[in-house]
Amino acid sequence: MAAELINILLVEDNPGDAVLAREALVDLGAKARLRVVSTGIEAMAFLRRQPPYANETAPDLILLDLNLPAMNGREVLAEIRNDSQLGRIPLVILTSSRGDSDIIDKFNLLPECYIVKPTAFADYTLAIKRALELRTRCRPIR
Repeated sequence: MAAELINILLVEDNPGDAVLAREALVDLGAKARLRVVSTGIEAMAFLRRQPPYANETAPDLILLDLNLPAMNGREVLAEIRNDSQLGRIPLVILTSSRGDSDIIDKFNLLPECYIVKPTAFADYTLAIKRALELRTRCRPIR
């Protein structure tokens, strides 16, 4: 049985981290389509299929950085949680910030749905693998 295609939305403002995520998916042999947006505003437009994202496929998984311009990750998470359709999409926080782990309690996330981005590529690949494995368990709870 062939693995199904996973549509992933990566919300990441660091182009280097976006490249790492793409390379990690290739390294893992994941059958995935990765779309990247760099701001919280773009993320919400993508998720709501507003122009220029009107023809995009809804993601099966959101990888969300918290430190974003123009609308931070906490604001994005709050919008997603308060939307009955978007709140069903699995979401893993993938951030460089260790100091934001209080978000787990605030948004009723499982602790494993908060991943601190490692700096070494091998560890980054393992973090992406973990995010893929967790995708059925990581949803913001209202």
